[in-house]
Amino acid sequence: MATRTVIGILVTNRVENAQQVQKVLTEYGCSIKTRLGLHEVDENMCSTSGLLILELFGEEKACGDLEGNLRAIQGLQVQKMVFES
Repeated sequence: MATRTVIGILVTNRVENAQQVQKVLTEYGCSIKTRLGLHEVDENMCSTSGLLILELFGEEKACGDLEGNLRAIQGLQVQKMVFES
């Protein structure tokens, strides 16, 4: 049975957390198949919060370490979905 794992990350203060989040994502870049970033922006402002959606790939340990390192960052909400087919 194959599994697909998706992690959603709500970054509540992008200014404070972006550097730490980017460091973790870079470290585990080979475990990330798809990365989607969403935040509100218009000509007058850029939101301080954002949502990242990651589709993970590879070894379960590396994916678990990635998730754990993200959860360790203050100001993030991390949710995980696992699909089995």
